[in-house]
Amino acid sequence: MRVLFATSEVAPLIKTGGLADVSAALPAALHEMAVDIHILLPGYPQVLKALPHLQVAIEIYIQPNFPVARLLTGSLPNGVPLLVIECAELYERGGGAYQDEHGLDWPDNAQRFGLLSRIAALLSCADSPLDWKPDIVHCNDWQTGLTPAYLHFSNGAARCVMTVHNLAFQGIFPPQMVAELGLPIECFQPDGVEFYDNLSFMKAGLYYADHITTVSPSYANEIQTDALGFGLQGLLSYRRESLTGILNGIDTTEWDPATDPNLAQPYNLSNINGKSANKRELQKRMGLHIDPDLPLFGLVGRFTPQKGVDLVLEIAPQLITLPAQLVLLGSGDVEMQRIALELTHHYSGQISAYVGFDEGLSHLIEAGADIFLMPSRFEPCGLNQMYSQRYGTPPVVHATGGLIDTVSDCNTISLKQGIASGFVFNSMDAPSLLATAQRAVLTYHDKKIWRALQYNCMIKDFGWDQSAAAYHDIYTHLMRR
Repeated sequence: MRVLFATSEVAPLIKTGGLADVSAALPAALHEMAVDIHILLPGYPQVLKALPHLQVAIEIYIQPNFPVARLLTGSLPNGVPLLVIECAELYERGGGAYQDEHGLDWPDNAQRFGLLSRIAALLSCADSPLDWKPDIVHCNDWQTGLTPAYLHFSNGAARCVMTVHNLAFQGIFPPQMVAELGLPIECFQPDGVEFYDNLSFMKAGLYYADHITTVSPSYANEIQTDALGFGLQGLLSYRRESLTGILNGIDTTEWDPATDPNLAQPYNLSNINGKSANKRELQKRMGLHIDPDLPLFGLVGRFTPQKGVDLVLEIAPQLITLPAQLVLLGSGDVEMQRIALELTHHYSGQISAYVGFDEGLSHLIEAGADIFLMPSRFEPCGLNQMYSQRYGTPPVVHATGGLIDTVSDCNTISLKQGIASGFVFNSMDAPSLLATAQRAVLTYHDKKIWRALQYNCMIKDFGWDQSAAAYHDIYTHLMRR
């Protein structure tokens, strides 16, 4: 089985979110299953710098719509083969994958990711300039969403899977881009790529792909509703027989409290007392009062309304009166950042925020916190709630998407069944979040129940094997068709 995995980011080369982690881990798991998989990725400066020994395979010029590009070959550190699109005009610039140094979207993102999609389609049809031709092309989010559309109008096309990691981002561009990107004008209609008189990369993928997946079973249902369908719920509902929710896994090697080099002291299920040393180190590093008995809440994530950080900031003064402490790590909304730093100043020793990102600190928070906060308004899958459970840090989560699929609310029944692993609330408001946090604090002070809760968290298997097998089944089914 040959698979081309087209993506706009791959950890550790280039990362803005969970897509990068999935794009590294899923191909690696499939590679271990003897799938002949190649990752296709734009040649951002970060990628070219990290992989100086890439070899030139071919030159590609898709007249007249795109600049000349070269296809470079190499491999990731995990051994997965890599194809990199070298195109200085579109990719080699400062800033990030999607935005400039000031946080503004690149004005030519349609061309940048149109080229990624076009080359993915070219390599997956009868006209491919490479000897290696995939049976399946696996596209990810809007940045590769035009691939299925290009393939629809190609000869000898491979089967196509489209994975939705976050439907809120859809790649919407003016209608004139249809012609500029070399798509036939007949596809610009409701049964095609047209979305409210614009071109939608995401809709193109959802309409033309042979199969659609998303990153949790609950999110697969949610995106078929008005609340979380972002205007595409009708199409997704129409295609529900070809829509599958497959829960993401995590890298259990990188996220392992027994071997994590970022921790003050490693620990595991049989020696969970080692967790206390990390709590002490976290309190010290973040300028909190050193108190082993005071429950410590931790949050790592983007400061955005989606992540519910606004609610955490709203209840923070009440949260510490439970009593408890609070640590926050992240960046995003400028006003949220300001409030977080203001709380740090006003409640010195009780609340501490680090605005920015620090990979080592994120690991220490997962290990050193007693309770993890993740009150997302919507969450396609989420990774941090899985990290926190693996580190024996029960999470407080909103009942949505992948959160409800991975966290079992702590109550009398779930404790008796041995599945309780966190605290879940249903109403997305500050009082519900505060009440659930208070319930977590009360449970924390019952050491017998808390140890049982931590045990339930840490015995869970969040690895990629089961998820990779599910994708393999979909590939196999498409090939048989």
